[in-house]
Amino acid sequence: MMIKDNNEVEERKCSFSFFIGLIIVLVTIMYNIAIVEDSDIDASRLEEFLSQADPEGKAFKVSRFTSGLDFIKNYQPIYAVILFDIELPGMNGLETAMEIRKIDKSCSIIFVTNLIQYAQKGYEVDAIAYLIKPIQYYDFILKFKKAIDLYALNENKDFTVKTASGPCRISTDKLMYVEVAKHRLYYHLVDDVLEVTGSLSKTEEDLKPYGFLKCNQCYLINPRFIIKIKGMDVQIGNETLAISRPRKKAFLSELAKWYGGF
Repeated sequence: MMIKDNNEVEERKCSFSFFIGLIIVLVTIMYNIAIVEDSDIDASRLEEFLSQADPEGKAFKVSRFTSGLDFIKNYQPIYAVILFDIELPGMNGLETAMEIRKIDKSCSIIFVTNLIQYAQKGYEVDAIAYLIKPIQYYDFILKFKKAIDLYALNENKDFTVKTASGPCRISTDKLMYVEVAKHRLYYHLVDDVLEVTGSLSKTEEDLKPYGFLKCNQCYLINPRFIIKIKGMDVQIGNETLAISRPRKKAFLSELAKWYGGF
């Protein structure tokens, strides 16, 4: 029995080393990590786990905040991963995360809680995972690696737009199409619509490297979200947008090139 237990311990140690190695290899720049936790004990535990995952201190820059209000007061969309305690004083972690999502669609969010009944609400802010207190390192490193992986995957697809309430960081992987109407731009995301100032021609230039195509003078569409094309219409998600006659030939040609990887 003792031999079996020792083997399990060794296997777990190897797993820890494996995941730590993967994280360090993945990280070529220093990522900002936020811990929003009012408990000194729980915050220290998270900081210790992050130090174990980054023993040389070259991968992560960790900042700790003791309340949601303190965190969002001067928030800048610079964080790769945010570790939120749910039971925060004043504004709780879920409420804070909802405010953050209004200006940052790209960061990875992990909730830390002893109240598992909040898990369902986490999906409303696109949370990556939950950590149940008392936090165990093996559980932490699995979920933290997933959060870093997802952020790293989308990092080169992120860009910032200026909304009426300030800058907002979004990922092109979540942007279905851009619409111009009455001299305003509307960024239609999978889970939100952002009203932005600017011109469609400048936006077309900015989004061209990401494969966005113009189907008429009012829309730039993300071909990843095309469901079907029928006649003079293109279906993007649940929306049907018009293809203009002057643009149809060029649009279909550009789309064919996109599908062909050219």
